[in-house]
Amino acid sequence: MPGATLSRWTMSYFAVACLMLLAGQGLMAAGYGYPAAAIGAPETLVLVHVLAIGWLSLLMAGALLQFVPVLIARPLVGGRFAAPALALVAGGLGLLVAGFVALSGLVDLPLLLLPAGGGLLLLGFGLVVAILAATLHAARPLPLPARFVALGLAALTATVLVGAAFTLALSGLVEAEPFARLVADGLGLHAALGLGGWLSITAVGVSYRLLAMFLLAPETERRTSHAAWWAMALAIGLIAACLPLVLLALSGAGLLFAAALFLSLVAALLYGGDVLHLYRARRRKQAELNIRATFPAFAALAICVLLVNIPAVREGDGIAALVYLFVFGWLTGLGLAQLYKIVAFLTWLEAYGPVLGRAPVPRVQDLVEEGRARILFLIYYGAVVAAALALLMGAAGAFRTIVCLQLLATLALMREFIRTRRLAIVPAALRAPDGAVRPHLFLPLSLSRR
Repeated sequence: MPGATLSRWTMSYFAVACLMLLAGQGLMAAGYGYPAAAIGAPETLVLVHVLAIGWLSLLMAGALLQFVPVLIARPLVGGRFAAPALALVAGGLGLLVAGFVALSGLVDLPLLLLPAGGGLLLLGFGLVVAILAATLHAARPLPLPARFVALGLAALTATVLVGAAFTLALSGLVEAEPFARLVADGLGLHAALGLGGWLSITAVGVSYRLLAMFLLAPETERRTSHAAWWAMALAIGLIAACLPLVLLALSGAGLLFAAALFLSLVAALLYGGDVLHLYRARRRKQAELNIRATFPAFAALAICVLLVNIPAVREGDGIAALVYLFVFGWLTGLGLAQLYKIVAFLTWLEAYGPVLGRAPVPRVQDLVEEGRARILFLIYYGAVVAAALALLMGAAGAFRTIVCLQLLATLALMREFIRTRRLAIVPAALRAPDGAVRPHLFLPLSLSRR
């Protein structure tokens, strides 16, 4: 497979991301943040950013460091900066969370931690964007999946800049009227750029390649795929156009935002049709678990994008349940399902790549145990749906109990990832042929620097 070299730090990104997912779910199970606190409360902001930055963004960044070279069949440019970028993002998130805790009044800390964290995040994500943008630039003209990634990177840049502006206003460092208006009316735009733009559009682009690769389906650029890209690009453009309107207190932002949501619905329908086409055109008749486990994620995406276009849902109490389903059903469900295969695939390349053709080696699917993981995914998705319904009904106690079950399912899935990295499931006769490399858990020190 062209571009199938290993990114040195991808597993480290995945490891930190998984820890942040466990931390976020643990906070919810403990009753920290929404629904025990208001949606805009500092406690909820802690929770949201641990999940959005610590879990989802680091997961996506780590995946892109590995798969952007695969998308364009060219080596990664500037891969040596991946480790500093991870350190900056992790440090920035720590300072940002500390600033939100200070804002809540729980601990007496300086609010300047907020812009300090925002600055580190700007530097860290700036490095990530620079690495990936330089890699993409070297491969012009870009194939369609890579164009989705480029659009997602543009949305990431806008998201981080808006977030940095928020930290300046919340800390009191900048008291200008436009910044106050941005804090009051720009939260939805910030979330849309991050969750809908950076994370979702990038996930769509990468999934076009991964689904075709894992299903052994033809990689054709259909008209519907191009139309989906244009719909997403226009949606992001409209959301970005809302920002100056909010800053200048001009009318029209609501109309542009509604139009962007409608375009998102169009794009989701087109993407869904493409996914269905890939599945039907597959040459691998028995889809593996990582593919089957994405079906509930696609369903969650369709439900969320459809419902968010209904004004009564978007402006009512159900928005929290909808965001929960979007984050944990669509983004996290897709992430965990693909991690199940990606961890096995990268571990197989690292461990057995040096001896391919010289000794018997296991198959990639020999590194996982699908029967156990299938039950865990069923429990996870069931808990997500139940937790979203509990939020919709205002049942905070039931929500915490269900999140505990969701957390246990996530922990068990991560145990499966660790067993895969340890080669614990591989038949003993094939586990360690001469010349094979035993992978480190999350630091691939056995790899030469690329």
